[in-house]
Amino acid sequence: MTVRQTLQLTVAALMQATGDSQHDVAQSLGLTQTQVSRRQAGRTAWALDDCDALALHFGLPVLDLLGGPTRACEALSAERRRDRS
Repeated sequence: MTVRQTLQLTVAALMQATGDSQHDVAQSLGLTQTQVSRRQAGRTAWALDDCDALALHFGLPVLDLLGGPTRACEALSAERRRDRS
């Protein structure tokens, strides 16, 4: 699996875990929902600067974001999780 594919899966998993929509992520990153959709569909690559912004949005260290979906979701704070039980 490529880094690009890993990041797409990680962002999808984080959005699921937090309940954030593409619109929420887009607003935080200064992008449109369409731009986030294209990145998630693999039609456009996430930029390196996007990784910093994504990590900040989800409240994660960048290395946890790039470590894959499991690592990123495990690193989420309880406050950021949709299911806070």
